[in-house]
Order: sequence, then structure tokens, then C-alpha cells
Amino acid sequence: MDAKALAASKSHSEAERRRRERINNHLAKLRSLLPSTTKTDKASLLAEVIQHVKELKRQTSQIAQTNPLIPTEINELTVDYCNNEEGNFMIKVSLCCEDRSDLLHDLIKTLKSLRLKTLKAEITTLGGRVRNVLFITRDQQQDDDDTWPINDNDNDNDDDQMQYCLRSIQEALKEVMEKSNGNDSDNSGSIKRQRTSNNNIRY
Repeated sequence: MDAKALAASKSHSEAERRRRERINNHLAKLRSLLPSTTKTDKASLLAEVIQHVKELKRQTSQIAQTNPLIPTEINELTVDYCNNEEGNFMIKVSLCCEDRSDLLHDLIKTLKSLRLKTLKAEITTLGGRVRNVLFITRDQQQDDDDTWPINDNDNDNDDDQMQYCLRSIQEALKEVMEKSNGNDSDNSGSIKRQRTSNNNIRY
């Protein structure tokens, strides 16, 4: 074997050794993350990891069912009307989707375009997902022409107008929810996936 072939063989062997080291390091990390395991072979270890991940997902789903603020893995959007403690009319929006750095900015921008303002916001992030629960009403400073289709003092308000208002808000927010993340997930997703937080914001 000439010197060139020998060098190539040595380089390949070194690359293969480094690859095996990386794999073994990752397997060791997986083994350390499991609550308890006696598995030593790779196939059994990976099978146990899969089962553990499935169990974590099941537990997360159960928690989400008991706590409506916990984000789920499914994109959700609901828009409905309600009354605050003083009996004043409000609209409640619940939006669950993948978290991204400009999501809140887009939500605020969309609401302003609809001449709406946020009275209260409850924001919960978990595993790269976020749930925004917003309580909104019309922005009277921007709505001088009384175009708000739901009037607090009008007992004869047509239900069709109310439903049209809710649908308009839902369609606008759906576009925000479905907006592509672009490159944002590469830049900040790894950080967000390590964080669980709950924020309650009043305006």
C-alpha cells in the first residue's frame, strides 16, 4: 500500500472512530435522561426512550385537559364574547400555535387594524408552543364613527352582526396563526424549547 492510500485509510479510520464516539456519547446522554434503565444495548435503549417520550406526551395531554392555559400540540383558535366583572362586553380570544419571536407583535398589529385593543393577556409557553388568551374590546380612540357592530347599550342588537364581528376577528387572527415561521425557528426555537413560562399581562 502506497503512502497516499495509507493516509486515506488512516483518515477514514479516524473519522469512523470519531463518529462512533459521538454516537456513544449521545446514547449515554439518552440513558442518563431516563428515570431508570438497565438497558445496555442500543436497540433496547432507543425503544425505551421512545416509550418514555410517548408517556411524557400522554402526561402533557392530561395536564392540558385540566389546565386550559397549557399549550397543546394542535393549532387552536377560538373567538367568543363574554362579560367582565363589571358586566361590560368583551371578546375572548384563545390562540394556540407554534411560538415565534414576532407572534405577539403580529397579534397586536392585527388587532389594531381591526380597531381593537387588548384589556388583558394570559400567555403560556411550553416546549416551543404558546397559548395566548386575549380579552379585547373596541378601541374607542380609533373608532369614532361607531362602526363597532356590537353595542353594549343596544339590547336589540342583531345576532348576525355579532357573529359577523367574531368571524372577522377569527379570520384575521387565523392568518397570523398560520404564518410561516421562516428562519425564526432556527434562531430561537432551541431556546424556547427549553423554557416553560406563564405570563399574565393587564393593559
